[in-house]
Parts: sequence; C-alpha cells; structure tokens
Amino acid sequence: MQNIQLAIDVGATGIKGALVDLDKGELHSERIKYDTPKPATPDAVISTAKKIIEDLEWKDKPIGIGFPAIIKNNVCLTASNIDKSWINVDLKKIVHDIVGLDSHTINDADAAGIAEMHFGKGKDQKGTVIMLTLGTGIGSAFFKDGLLLPNIELGRMYYRESVSEHYASNSARKRLDLSWEEYGKELNEFLEYVDRIFSPNLMMIGGGISKKFEKYQEFINPNLNVTPAVLKNNAGIIGAAMHCQLVSK
Repeated sequence: MQNIQLAIDVGATGIKGALVDLDKGELHSERIKYDTPKPATPDAVISTAKKIIEDLEWKDKPIGIGFPAIIKNNVCLTASNIDKSWINVDLKKIVHDIVGLDSHTINDADAAGIAEMHFGKGKDQKGTVIMLTLGTGIGSAFFKDGLLLPNIELGRMYYRESVSEHYASNSARKRLDLSWEEYGKELNEFLEYVDRIFSPNLMMIGGGISKKFEKYQEFINPNLNVTPAVLKNNAGIIGAAMHCQLVSK
C-alpha cells in the first residue's frame, strides 16, 4: 500500500501543492500551482490552497503546509514575505474553518531542508548542514547531525546596511538586474559570511534558482562546499508532507 500525503507549499508569488509518495520522496501527482493572491491575507491564501486540495480530490485526512514565516505550534509569528495580517494567526484553525480538514504547518525552508536531508544531498551528512532557499527572500534550515534546529531565518539576518535577502535572494538579483557573474559574486560574499559565523560542513542551495546553479557556480568559493539541492522546487512540498505524517502519528 502506497504511503501518500498531500502537502501545500505557500510562497510569496505562488502556492503549490501535490500528492507525495513518502516512501520514495517524490511527487505522486502533478504539481498544481496558483498565483499567491494580492493581498495575501489569511482567508485569500487558504481559499487558494483549498482549490489545490479540491483539484487533487483529497478528503478526510490532514494536510501538510510549508509556510514562509516562523511557525510555532501551527501559529504564524512573523510576516517578512507575506501579508502582515498573518501575524499571530493559528493556521490549524483557519485551515479547518475554510477547508474542513486538519493540518500541520512548518516553516517552508525547514520543510525543504527535511526533504533534502532524507532524500537528497544531505542524506547521511554529519555535522552542521545548512539548507538555503533563494527566492523572494532567503529561507534557511539548520541541521546538526541530521536533527533540525527550527525557525532560523538567515534571510532576516542583519547584513551590510539591511538584511541579507535584500542582497543575495533571487528577487534581489532581478530587482538589481544583476548578471549571473554579478549575482554569483554577491551570493558568494553572503555564503562566506555565513561560513565565518557557523562553519557548516555543507551548504545546500534550494528554491527555483537551484536549477540554474551552473550559471553562477564558478563564482562560488569551492572551499565552502556548496551544492545545489537535488529536489529543487519540490523539496518544500515533500518536506511539508513528511512533517505532516510525523506529527500526525
């Protein structure tokens, strides 16, 4: 019998969802994506997620959610890349009110990291491993000997005259119209900064930009041990599904 779980990955620009085969660590269905509504209020976002749940004909069972914020006990505590109305919202309650299903929510980068640690480049890695998701912001997931240290937000770390995601995220690359060489050097400076502080054994690059790693790889210091994530943009969905199953037991 297949071990299937539905999960939703909420992002600043898109809301994605799919059925996940938890034994294989891969999508079991097509990945469905809708644009994140503007404004991305709680009612609007969960109503959009409901369309994905209905498209996939998922009923009666809990859903996993990866969300771009610090999440504690299913409550959203920050809103750096989502509407401010999310702060202090109980996702379990609002999902049940709108969708009628139970749910379990985790920070989106933590979700991506969990998946990559189990099915990707982080498998069997010891020491400190950092997963970085480069998108609208910079998400980060920290692991020590395979154990997650949740809700560490390197994207909001003070850096230069602002925060790091204003310089090294994919949205910063687009906003500043950087060439791949310029972006690679900018990203490398940030990665060297992270390395000086945390001394990780491995840094994994995830998010949509991981698919273009070869365009900026030559500008990354090879001594940093940086690698693109295997699961790429599906990691958040897979990890949210894994988290849902784990906490549902």
